[in-house]
Amino acid sequence: MKNKIVFLTGTRADFGKLKSLISASQKLDDYEVHIFATGMHLNNKYGKTIDEIYKCGFKNIYPFINHDRADLMDRVLSATINGFSRYVAEIDPDLIIVHGDRVEALAGAIVGSLNNILVAHIEGGEKSGTIDELIRHAVSKMSHIHLVANHDAKKRLLQLGERGQSIFVIGSPDLDIMASNTLADLNSVTAYYDITFDSYGILLFHPVTTEIDSWEESTREVVDAIIESKKNYIVIYPNNDLGSEIIINGYKRFQNSPRIKIFPSLRFEYFLVLLHNADFIIGNSSAGIREAPYYNVPTINIGTRQHERGNASTIWHCNYKKTEILDLITQTKKASKVAVNKRTTSSFGCGNSTGLFINLLNNGVFWGLRKQKSFQDRDF
Repeated sequence: MKNKIVFLTGTRADFGKLKSLISASQKLDDYEVHIFATGMHLNNKYGKTIDEIYKCGFKNIYPFINHDRADLMDRVLSATINGFSRYVAEIDPDLIIVHGDRVEALAGAIVGSLNNILVAHIEGGEKSGTIDELIRHAVSKMSHIHLVANHDAKKRLLQLGERGQSIFVIGSPDLDIMASNTLADLNSVTAYYDITFDSYGILLFHPVTTEIDSWEESTREVVDAIIESKKNYIVIYPNNDLGSEIIINGYKRFQNSPRIKIFPSLRFEYFLVLLHNADFIIGNSSAGIREAPYYNVPTINIGTRQHERGNASTIWHCNYKKTEILDLITQTKKASKVAVNKRTTSSFGCGNSTGLFINLLNNGVFWGLRKQKSFQDRDF
């Protein structure tokens, strides 16, 4: 009898992390693989990215709408728990796989653990400076298996009282795609999106829910800096957390500018091509902390969302002040001209996450891990 695996995805970002794992596991005869697609994937405003999941040719895709606008996170959590619980009761999976720090991942972990189903959490143990970190650690505590990016993340999970036998360092799965030789060439990507400029920065700016009272001012400072820099930009909509409407309204000032192309979403592989060839990435996305350093693309990290998370030499930090942002944009003009002969040392794997993941699936020890958890006291 085949083991049933459910991958839960709620955003374009976590799908990019899960895609190679889904693809590899669906090719195996011993597993029946399902995809529960929810969150931003079903939202037209953000490009209805479930279409990208369908285009991959994956089987057993179940769409579920958990919100109809940028809603309160607790309500989205509640709706996702309700929908995923009913779905799980119908298909009776043996393993649920979630990623990261979104409320959809938390919903998946809650439903799995309360229904005595193995839950595997990808990229737990990470640090950030907002509500995301609380959610990520909560997901870890509700999960039985941890597939982490590096040994620092493993140490943090040990500090959280997790069992060492349940933590596996596999790296970040998106590196498998980044390091591959199957990505499209830049000309194909720019033609697909009708991008006519050769030199550009990428703006990817997400709301910080704990700073919502000052978010309109912070967004205005960022938008002012982008306009006054007089550079070309590819702008991608934020995620759908509380505060996203403020950002999207701020982006209306970009309309009709020949220097700025705005997209609700980009295909993950195409985004990587554009990132690889960008002069810099600016905002507060994890892409600037994890993916950009791998390509040696300078990152201007604004504000607190990635607090204490990035330490690569290509990452520059600043506050939500136009003058500081403009100063760093000027500096990137010099940095982007420096020839780099070697990629930055990666702290999230060697491009073999998929193989390590499949090896775990085929290991009896993995399926025998205990669902009954207890806190592991440690002397540090």
